[in-house]
Amino acid sequence: MAILIVMALSWLPATAVTAGDMPRAKSAGEADSPLTVSLITCYPGPEIYELYGHEAIRVRGEGRDSVWNYGVFNFREPNFVYRFVKGETDYLCAGYPFEWFMPEYVSRGSRVVEQDLNLTPEEAHRLLALLQTEALPQNRRYRYNYVKDNCATRILDRIDDAYDDVRVIYPDSVTYGTFRNEMRAYNRNYPWYQFGIDLALGSGIDYGVTGREEMFVPVEMMQRAGAARLSDGRRLVKATRVLNEGDGDVTLGPTPFWLSPLAVAWILFVLTIVFAAYSLKTNRIIKWVYSLWFTLLGLTGTLTAFLVFISSHEATSPNMLLIWLNPLQLVIGLCVWWRTLRPAAVAMAYCDIVALICMLLVWPFMQQSGNPAIFPLIGITLILSATYAIIIHKDSYNNNGRSSSTVRTPATRKGRSARGITIKKKS
Repeated sequence: MAILIVMALSWLPATAVTAGDMPRAKSAGEADSPLTVSLITCYPGPEIYELYGHEAIRVRGEGRDSVWNYGVFNFREPNFVYRFVKGETDYLCAGYPFEWFMPEYVSRGSRVVEQDLNLTPEEAHRLLALLQTEALPQNRRYRYNYVKDNCATRILDRIDDAYDDVRVIYPDSVTYGTFRNEMRAYNRNYPWYQFGIDLALGSGIDYGVTGREEMFVPVEMMQRAGAARLSDGRRLVKATRVLNEGDGDVTLGPTPFWLSPLAVAWILFVLTIVFAAYSLKTNRIIKWVYSLWFTLLGLTGTLTAFLVFISSHEATSPNMLLIWLNPLQLVIGLCVWWRTLRPAAVAMAYCDIVALICMLLVWPFMQQSGNPAIFPLIGITLILSATYAIIIHKDSYNNNGRSSSTVRTPATRKGRSARGITIKKKS
């Protein structure tokens, strides 16, 4: 589960290139052509970091044909993975020849659509100047955010800045309602990836969003930009063309239900019921089962606690699942092996029972939307905690009963039984 959480934190596309506006040679006729600024929308690919597509700006004319990309990062930076999980990932704005941009999307078969923006020459030059300034070494770095500051939302902001006295009016209809619902729509064939997202991200992606906020996904941005108008009556997009038709939907096909997190969770739930019935009947504690399950929960909970309390990702906190996935689960996972530490494991088992029942009771009234697969898994934790507590309690009761039935009287300590029968001692 911890691995799924880490994977869930890296989902928008990026390209490793060098910043800078690098125009390629043009013919004399092209060199005199006015600037044309367009949106480049790349449809989703098969990898998890390609599932939301990608967005960039193309500027051509006046001797240039460049692309401006806000999805660039340097994977070789020190402690990249740690900083990514901690929410301190810095992406870059980079400008480079457009001919460098297309091969990746053509080779994977993704559809690529270009939309020419309806800009006056002055507005086009203003937008280009903004891009050039933002791509300077001292300005190009920005703190990446899943849904509020990414390759698509940055471009929306620059478009707003390009229009001086004119406002862009996008359709205000809401399709998905929340960020999480929108993610689930695009991750529908990747249930394990969505499961990791639902573990890692808390209620920060479950509030009601506006139509503008839903444009953090490039394809949604393209569709709404095509219907947008300016406050002076112009359409935002004056022309649309397909640069690469692609091979249709190149994402992976649907995952069979029996391989989905929900199916696996219910299978484990049924097996846990069988295991608990056997344990209660035989009054046995099979330590490795408890140790495996609660150690897994504890390690995943350590990462969850890190995301909630230390990471600066605003979408990871608050997270109701911290009640279930927390480092304290390691208490059972480790203490179950030693009799002297058994009281700590029992105490944690009782805490789990109370806390998880309370969480399930209040969950319908909370904002956070849970993945369906977590509820059987929470049920497994409840069953194992209750089984462990019951067996330990029975064992403790039986031991106390045996102790009370063999209490030694003063007569027995003097070498006589309670009935007056002399107990001979061996020399």
